[in-house]
Amino acid sequence: MKLIVGIGNPGKEYENTRHNVGFLAVDKIADHHNVEFDQKKFNSVYAILRIKGQRVILMKPETYVNLSGSAVLSMMNYFGIDKDEILIIYDDFALPLGKIRVRFKGSGGGHNGLINIIEYLKTQNFKRMRIGIDSNPLIENKNYVLGRFNKDDQKVIDETLKKLVDVPKDLINYSFSDFMNKYNKEM
Repeated sequence: MKLIVGIGNPGKEYENTRHNVGFLAVDKIADHHNVEFDQKKFNSVYAILRIKGQRVILMKPETYVNLSGSAVLSMMNYFGIDKDEILIIYDDFALPLGKIRVRFKGSGGGHNGLINIIEYLKTQNFKRMRIGIDSNPLIENKNYVLGRFNKDDQKVIDETLKKLVDVPKDLINYSFSDFMNKYNKEM
């Protein structure tokens, strides 16, 4: 079983904000696979899809970005999912807009949601996918990540998200090295 977690903030006021790129990614995957986030457990909403007989859980913690760890760990424990079978998708303002970077391990890189997940899992060794949201030196980081994309930036993000619809299938079919090669390449 695989667990794909999109990090974001729940609620209308946070919809389509830069910090919710993780939510947008799993929403796009769910839409493509015709599944809905119709299940609720451990302060999360989730959907289950099946690929080649394997279950893949798409999860959106409702604990707010910075407190995502407890929900992720609870879901992993409930379903018996090993840390090697999870993928965390989140925003990164250190990457150019729309750029995708996949890694197997690393620090939280200043992203409080990822830092919280590391604290709960007690390891930095898990798969993660960063989606670039760029930055703006004229806007404080907190305000920037909680802001919405302008029309042109939204087009770039929409194109990036379209590239992610096969993530569940690719996690099952590819070695993680091949998975990284596919998603890290320049598109």
